[in-house]
Amino acid sequence: MKKVVLLLSLLLVIPETFPRSAIRIPPLPQISPAETATAIVTLKEQADTSSIRKLLEKYPSLKVRCVYQHALSGFSVAGKVKEMEELKKERLISNVSQVSYYQAEMEGSIPFIGADKIRNLFDEKNQRITGKGIKVGVIDTGIDYNHPDLRRTYRFGRDFVDGDRDPMETKGSAGLATVHGTHVAGIIAANGKMKGVAPEAEIYAYRALGPGGVGNTEQVLAAIEAAIEDKVDVLNLSLGNNVNGPDLPISQALNKAVDQGIVAVTSNGNSGPDVWTVGSPGTAEKAISVGASTPPLRVPYLVAGLGARRKEIRLMPLQGVEEWNLSFSGLLMYGGVGYRKELHHAKGKIVLLKRGKLTFDEKVRNAEKAGAKGVIIYNNTKGGFIGSLEEQRNIPAASIDKAAGERLKQTLLIGGNGDVRFLYKKEEDKLADFSSRGPVTVTWGIKPDILAPGVAIKSTIPSGYLALQGTSMAAPHVAGASALILQAHPDWSPGQVKSALMSTSKPLVNENRQPYRTYEQGAGRLQIDKAVKADTILVPGSLSFGMYENKEGIDEHLEKVTVGNEGKTIKHYSFTFPKREQGITWKFPSSFTVKPGEQKQITIGLQVSPNEMEKGIYDGYLTLLEGTNRISLPFLYVKEEPNYPRVMGFDFGEGDKEGTYRYEMYLPRGAEEFGIALYNEDNLQFAGFMDWGRNNPGGMVKKDIPREKLPPKGIYKAIVFAKKSGKEDRIDAMIQIE
Repeated sequence: MKKVVLLLSLLLVIPETFPRSAIRIPPLPQISPAETATAIVTLKEQADTSSIRKLLEKYPSLKVRCVYQHALSGFSVAGKVKEMEELKKERLISNVSQVSYYQAEMEGSIPFIGADKIRNLFDEKNQRITGKGIKVGVIDTGIDYNHPDLRRTYRFGRDFVDGDRDPMETKGSAGLATVHGTHVAGIIAANGKMKGVAPEAEIYAYRALGPGGVGNTEQVLAAIEAAIEDKVDVLNLSLGNNVNGPDLPISQALNKAVDQGIVAVTSNGNSGPDVWTVGSPGTAEKAISVGASTPPLRVPYLVAGLGARRKEIRLMPLQGVEEWNLSFSGLLMYGGVGYRKELHHAKGKIVLLKRGKLTFDEKVRNAEKAGAKGVIIYNNTKGGFIGSLEEQRNIPAASIDKAAGERLKQTLLIGGNGDVRFLYKKEEDKLADFSSRGPVTVTWGIKPDILAPGVAIKSTIPSGYLALQGTSMAAPHVAGASALILQAHPDWSPGQVKSALMSTSKPLVNENRQPYRTYEQGAGRLQIDKAVKADTILVPGSLSFGMYENKEGIDEHLEKVTVGNEGKTIKHYSFTFPKREQGITWKFPSSFTVKPGEQKQITIGLQVSPNEMEKGIYDGYLTLLEGTNRISLPFLYVKEEPNYPRVMGFDFGEGDKEGTYRYEMYLPRGAEEFGIALYNEDNLQFAGFMDWGRNNPGGMVKKDIPREKLPPKGIYKAIVFAKKSGKEDRIDAMIQIE
């Protein structure tokens, strides 16, 4: 049988020029006289090294770092600020100025999340916080270790696709070459023209995804095993599948990696905006699962209709095309799916096309040859999508969701061509539509844990610099942030790092100014500068109170939280009560204190009267007060069986034994009835059941089917269904039987 495949969360490219860089001087940190610093000392006259050392004999903390003979007359020193102030009074000294740092910054996401501010802070060894000495493992498609921005950060690699120690990205044609791992590594630790989040971290590359960005469970598990053996400090997995369950092997393996002291970071998936779309390994309880938010962006909108009928439709530019920068108005026509014969009248117009039958590249190429000004492709299934082209095209193209596309299509079919306008809005700190949502089935855990920028993120690829989008791009922002935290706090556990990231994040709000749900954004958007300086640590960083199934009486769940004081003074804490809900009673500890360097375990209780509650998901944020600080603690609980998919992750292929086939599917909490019905592809005539059963206990279902029990050779439509607690879900798939 074919192995279960793990697809990348995203492998799409927007060819763009290298981002404009600006030389800037960050402000220096405020340093007290008792602290140490590095400074440049300018002399009134030239002096040799021995004269300088003699000058510094009465300043025992000051150590010469470098003597300058040409650029200026002077030297650099490191030592106590107090002694530097005294040095200024010496007769030979012209000036003493603390070191400033000059760097070319990556625009957009890096400054937006506070990573540039961290580079002006120092660790206990008086080194700038840049991730120096922290080993970050990247399990991905490999890495172009010859890239000029990655040569200094790449340290070591292994290849679990070809079975050697060369983790170079896949090269070749026919759409199988990869760039994803190099892009991810650049976000973490690029150190050249472009600066990553932690530019002096050490990259350990594990190639587990081969041509086309595809790998199997075995390869990814082997990579996790190797990363544990290599004692990496942080591990990034920007990959995933569509199975929302906590018990898959890779999710379990990541939990074990965390137990070994590794901070595990994974993408949450690109199957949003529906609920329950998070996939493994983003379901791993102890890992940090990352969803995608928007950095500051200029977003195009199509405006159709006037007055009460005016509609603004957000455009998602396809990747591999010209930037969407059309003027304020234009003519829109419907062009079917984009065959050449459907585009005879497209010259000078924007064409609306339906997804399907042709590739995105074929649709845009046909429109370009017909003289169209632009292309808008609407989805053929619910929701929106992100797409890419195989080759660069010279007209802009974008996607919209199915509902908006169908409305535009009907308007155009009635009236022919339609006048539309375009406007551009600046957006930031919005949850990306494609970002997968939780919760996790079975455990009802909150995922993602945190958000980070994942839209139009520019980073390194083998041929230079390009922009990609997806939760694959969001996760390495958090991996880089974890490296910075570990340099600043080398004794922190993975749980403490995760808590620092979550407790200092910024909760985001939707277009109605209401907070996104916890299972959409976790604790909120990453703020690295605050996370590195976090001095209250909550473990765990979110609370799942499970499922309430009692029909009568009162049900109570208790959760323990460890509150750690990493500051230098005693801290006083108290909880505020959340919004009152029918049938819900909270139990919090009274006000309490924690001494510096100490931890205190507290108990939070949730008492529920199930018969007073409606069925579904309940979530929100508890608030812990510490002085003027407000620390959010996401929580979630469910009443009875919520509306999760009863079946997911169907796969079919040849079995291990000759003459057999095997299927796999995932039943999160089991099924009262399940089955796989087969229909002929041509006429949809029923061809029989591949399997059928009752009262399955749940989890991953695997079964071998003898060839003689299957219908004749051909292609069939498989309808996979499962029923539980009055709800039935199904998956439609095409399978081939030889």
